[in-house]
Amino acid sequence: MSNYQAEEEDAAYMDRVDDDMDDVDDDLDDDFHGDDMAASDSDVDEFDYSSNKIADTSAEQARKGKDIQGIPWDRLSITREKYRQTRLDQYKNYENVPNSGDSSGKDCMVTQKGAIFYDFWRNSRSIKSSILHFQLRNLVWATSKHDVYLMSQFLVSHYSTLTSGKHEVLNVQGHVSPSEKHPGSLLEGFTKTQVSTLAVRDKFLVAGGFQGELICKHLDRPGVSFCSRTTYDDNAITNAIEIYNKPSGALHFTASNNDCGVRDFDMERYQLVNYFRFPWPVNHTSLSPDGKLLTIVGDNPEGLLVDPNTGKTLGTLAGHLDFSFASAWHPDGLTFSTGNQDKTCRVWDIRNLSKSVAVLRGNLGAIRSIRYTSDGKYMAMAEPADFVHVYDVSKGYETEQEIDFFGEISGISFSPDTEALFIGVWDRTYGSLLEYGRHHNYSYLDSYL
Repeated sequence: MSNYQAEEEDAAYMDRVDDDMDDVDDDLDDDFHGDDMAASDSDVDEFDYSSNKIADTSAEQARKGKDIQGIPWDRLSITREKYRQTRLDQYKNYENVPNSGDSSGKDCMVTQKGAIFYDFWRNSRSIKSSILHFQLRNLVWATSKHDVYLMSQFLVSHYSTLTSGKHEVLNVQGHVSPSEKHPGSLLEGFTKTQVSTLAVRDKFLVAGGFQGELICKHLDRPGVSFCSRTTYDDNAITNAIEIYNKPSGALHFTASNNDCGVRDFDMERYQLVNYFRFPWPVNHTSLSPDGKLLTIVGDNPEGLLVDPNTGKTLGTLAGHLDFSFASAWHPDGLTFSTGNQDKTCRVWDIRNLSKSVAVLRGNLGAIRSIRYTSDGKYMAMAEPADFVHVYDVSKGYETEQEIDFFGEISGISFSPDTEALFIGVWDRTYGSLLEYGRHHNYSYLDSYL
């Protein structure tokens, strides 16, 4: 869609989402500012009144029955179960192809829910995650189990789970310009960049903007290293960024744009080294672990598997019914997944692309983010709101953990060591960062007790 159309759709979507929880929020406002506030139970207080800070929810409090988001259901006129059903009944999935979500169910697997692969650790209300483009949700990235980077309005913030502290990494509200000089870098920089997508890996960060902006920052250096504008087309939105290392070790990133282009940048030389154009806007790309295959998905029900060096199409992915906005490779390099607005995630095997290995279905809407753990054991897929599904890959995706909460999802990220899962929640009242830790069975320790 054009930038103008995207802005109209974004505004309409944001307005609708803001209204979705109004009834609950109004009840909460009455409760928290009412006369009986002083008499409330400290375990469910929204604020730590001594420090004037919003209270987080810990694993211990959750075990005692506190809602993980701090929603005091016992004070409200609606139960959690009733509100959940209301959301399931009334949430409107955005579709570019009418009725794609209703038509996609016939191929879907029946999975066994109820598994626990990741345990709830903490809900951090002090860090507010946000989104700007309603279809793009890759705005949360973990570089370790203690370090998370996410968008919060015009700020890229770093959050430490060790200190529960945050600090500003990149502020794009004003003027941003590179402090280093490299050929092709826009030394004049950008002003008030609207960040549509983000990627962080190791010590390197790339933010992509609505006007094709690319802002590159090495986290261990002061200032911004490189600025570029991919295109001056009207269809300029940077839809996705993927950072990777070439077999030589050289640092690269791939930018997927609404102008139908995929561009590969070498950050060792600060140069654009490849530019491929496709018949439709590209919403997401992901590179196979060996660097030999590139998944391309976008404003077309069919996806592509291409040669990342030449752009030549090597295979076609047929099965989805709407536009796709997510993809991810399993570490084995043989299978990968794609997420679509038809409410499904499809798993593919490069040895036979004629049929999906598995078709997994969401509850509310499109699958907008997909991540695998680095050991390949688990895959997580995020819907636009309320649900993140974690599947046991080793058991053929047949068992899943369904993480259930309320609010739009700005992004999901496993830590590189697989020990943590982070979920960004965007909501005007309950915006936060949900932290989960990998579940371990330490029953062998019982012998020492």
